[in-house]
Amino acid sequence: MPATQNNAVMKWLYVFAFVVAFLVVLGGYVRLTRSGLSIVEWNPISGAMPPSGQQGWEEEFAKYQETPEYKLINTSMTLEEYKFIFYMEWIHRNIARMAGLVYAIPVFYFLFKKAIPFKEFGMYFVMGTLFIAQAFAGWIMVASGLDQRPSVSHFNLTIHLLLALSLFSLALWTAFGHKYGFADPGQKAKWSLPSKLSILSLILLVIQITYGGFTAGLKAGHVSDSWPLMFGKIIPPNLFNSWVNLFETPQTIVFIHRWFGWLLLVLTPILFYQIKKQNYPADIQNGFKWLIAVIALQIILGILTILSYVNIVVALMHQANAILLLGLTVFFIHRFRVLDGKQ
Repeated sequence: MPATQNNAVMKWLYVFAFVVAFLVVLGGYVRLTRSGLSIVEWNPISGAMPPSGQQGWEEEFAKYQETPEYKLINTSMTLEEYKFIFYMEWIHRNIARMAGLVYAIPVFYFLFKKAIPFKEFGMYFVMGTLFIAQAFAGWIMVASGLDQRPSVSHFNLTIHLLLALSLFSLALWTAFGHKYGFADPGQKAKWSLPSKLSILSLILLVIQITYGGFTAGLKAGHVSDSWPLMFGKIIPPNLFNSWVNLFETPQTIVFIHRWFGWLLLVLTPILFYQIKKQNYPADIQNGFKWLIAVIALQIILGILTILSYVNIVVALMHQANAILLLGLTVFFIHRFRVLDGKQ
């Protein structure tokens, strides 16, 4: 864990975390517009430029026409319509390239200036590794939809999502360290009850996000547009008659995603009571008010996503708010652990 605090490094990490979050939301838009399979090759360097001229576009379109998505879903697509989904994915990939530069250039600059001591580079190296890993996972995800099926594997999509959010969380965690201080790695601080509850909240949130990824990959959000009933029942039959349903069946997956997140709401009054009882600093108490608002908004947006039959704008707001909720959770864990070390 780093120990050296630096304001410039902190600001860079905030910017980098924002870029990663923006990429995740943009990836959601690419998915919702069925643009993700439009570019059938992964060319990290030459792919930075779109096709040039009519012949270049026709060649690129011909490659797409060999994919299951075109043959089974978009058989009537014209070249002009193809250009739209191509540019959506092309923009997504190029912003990802830009994000790589937003990481690489500053981190080497700060190393050179010794704002990041070399002995503390480990955390930043892990960030770079995560960035590369999620890039590879992104291509593996795309490749899974280019062979036999007209959509990507929901497992690969979720892995790609979780790696990106891990990168986002690590960048934020380190930025908070530069602002509030880092825990002493040599000191084994006791875990306070708020720290334990915040970790439990993170675990529940990761499970919920995982099922959100499954829901997106399987397009399970389109299964039912009613709430709280699903197929006319609170708990439809045959949802859990096999453990395989937990990972493969759209009806079961979206049912879990609908209701599992409410467990986070159950923890809210318990954590609120502990924060007030132990008279935590003002930034924590004010942050908790934001947490309550974000959780409430997330539930509302989730319900509206269902009722709107996955309207793109509402669905993206739901996804963006989930990232904000994750960021707040990381904030609380960091603040509680630093304060645990001072007690």
